[in-house]
Amino acid sequence: MPFIKTPLQRAEAAIAEAQYILIGAGAGMSAAAGLQYSGPAFEAAFADMIERYGFTDLYTSSFHDFGSEEERWAYWSRHIDYARFLPEALPLYRQMKELVKDKPHFVITTNVDGQFIKAGFAPERVFEVQGDYAMIQCAVACHRKLYPDREIVKEMVLRQEDCRVPSALVPRCPVCSGPMDINIRKNGFFIQDERWNLQNQRYVDFLEEARGHTLVLLEWGVGFNTPTIIRFPFERIAASFPDTTLIRINKDWRELHFPGVRHYIPLSEWTGKLP
Repeated sequence: MPFIKTPLQRAEAAIAEAQYILIGAGAGMSAAAGLQYSGPAFEAAFADMIERYGFTDLYTSSFHDFGSEEERWAYWSRHIDYARFLPEALPLYRQMKELVKDKPHFVITTNVDGQFIKAGFAPERVFEVQGDYAMIQCAVACHRKLYPDREIVKEMVLRQEDCRVPSALVPRCPVCSGPMDINIRKNGFFIQDERWNLQNQRYVDFLEEARGHTLVLLEWGVGFNTPTIIRFPFERIAASFPDTTLIRINKDWRELHFPGVRHYIPLSEWTGKLP
C-alpha cells in the first residue's frame, strides 16, 4: 500500500521544494503568534477604558466615537503601544523568517503591527498594504507625508490621566493645523505614500519573477474583512501560475472560491516543523 502524506506533510514538502515563497498574512497569524486583542492582557491594559466605555476587545473599541481629541489620543496611543511597540518579535514570526531566509521571498500583509519587520524581514520584502501603527498622517490627507509616532505615543501613554491626554500633546498637522490620524486604511483619507507605491511595485515584480518557477503561496490567518487583498488574489495566482501550491492556514475559513487551483493544501493550524 503506498504511503499517503498527510496535509501537513505535503505542506512541509512543498515548502522545502519551493524556489520562491510568497507569504500572505492576516490578523489570524498575529493571533496565532500570541498577540491577543481580548482577554486578560487587554483587560489589564485598558481597565479604566473598559469601565468607562464598555470596551470588550481591541478591534471593536477602535470604532468608538470619542468625545474629544484628548480622549481619542488617550485610547489610540495606548492601542498603538499595546499592539505595535510593546510586543517583541513573536516566535512564530521569527520562525517564518528562518523558513524563508535562504529562498527568494516576499510578504504581503494586512496587519499593521510591524511583526515581520521586528522579526528581521528586510523592509523591501514586506508590503504592509493597510498601513502601520508606527506612522501618523494628516487626518484629511492635506499633504502626503507620513510621520513616525513612537516618541509621541510613548509620551501620551505616560502622561494620560482620566482617559485623556494633555491638550498640548494632541498631534496637529504641520501643514493645515488640523487633526492627525493613524496611517491605517480605515477611510478615504488613507495616504499611500512613495514607499507604499514602491512596495506595491516590488510585490508585482516578485510575482513576475516567480512565474514559471516552483512557487508556494503561504497564506496564514486571512479572513473576509478584506479578501480582495490576499485571499482571492492568492487563489487566482494559484490557478494561473504553473507549479504553484497554495497552503492556507486558517482555523475557520479553508474553502476555495475560485476554480482551477491545482495544488491546494488547507490546514487548520501549523503543528509541523519549519524546514
